[in-house]
Amino acid sequence: MIYTITLNPSIDYIVRMKQFVKGITNRTKSEEFYVGGKGINVSFVLSELGVESTAFGFVAGFTGDAIVAGLQRMGVNADFIRLREGNSRINVKIKAMEESEINCQGPDISEDEFAMLLDKLNCVVDGDTIVLAGAIPTVLGNDTYVRILDRLRDKKIRIVVDARKKLLTDCLKYKPFLIKPNKQELSEIFVKEMLNENDIIECAFELKKLGAMNVLISLGNDGVMLIDSDSKVHHMKNVKHRIINTVGSGNSLVAGFIAGYDSTGSYDEALLLGTACANATSFCAGLATRQKIDEVVAEMRQLYPAGPEN
Repeated sequence: MIYTITLNPSIDYIVRMKQFVKGITNRTKSEEFYVGGKGINVSFVLSELGVESTAFGFVAGFTGDAIVAGLQRMGVNADFIRLREGNSRINVKIKAMEESEINCQGPDISEDEFAMLLDKLNCVVDGDTIVLAGAIPTVLGNDTYVRILDRLRDKKIRIVVDARKKLLTDCLKYKPFLIKPNKQELSEIFVKEMLNENDIIECAFELKKLGAMNVLISLGNDGVMLIDSDSKVHHMKNVKHRIINTVGSGNSLVAGFIAGYDSTGSYDEALLLGTACANATSFCAGLATRQKIDEVVAEMRQLYPAGPEN
């Protein structure tokens, strides 16, 4: 079983307008609502790929009710803890001539409520996969991911981490199967600019020395790079279509990689499916659908008949 953890899920409220002017009443052209959260995104794309997972996390208040209902409509198997106080957050995404975001903090999570999440992890058994994705709510300590992984330390599981800075590096001692920094996040970790491909590869190998088995790097418009457990470097370029949305592309990359590796045991196939899922999400208003993923996979197989570039 694959378990994803989203500590601070949200409703993403997307408003579209010709332009946004400060200090006046602005009128929208359209509005959209999506259930958001990095772990949730991974679970949704896994579901589209026909792979079962369970999403853990916290919800609160009337917005928490909406999140749970949204997950049911999405076909995501969710087992969320309902908090006693507060409301799950609403994040506002303003899409005009420029894009702006207002991300809220979310509800308080008490120590006994966090302990309930740790207790849920008792169902995880050898061979399962746990996905830790996204930032930690300000009400929880920076050691939250470490506490989760420490609870699982005696189990032979695959660990996947998609987080930034110290949240990511603190997890490396648990030897995660997969980590997914992007180019900017590598710069933040190593406090240096990634000027070329050699800089990226060098930093990826440093992360492997610290414990990561596979380092999957999102390069934005330049595609994806993987340094696998055998220290082999793989490249995959994006397909060229009009980009509609970039939110959730990185989570889609993680979901596709996990699904591809589980079904084939091949890093080449995992990278191809992961890149296809990331691309498919960028071509959709929301997260990638199975139909769009299949279309992109077919196109990528034509571009890469021999597999990713090595």
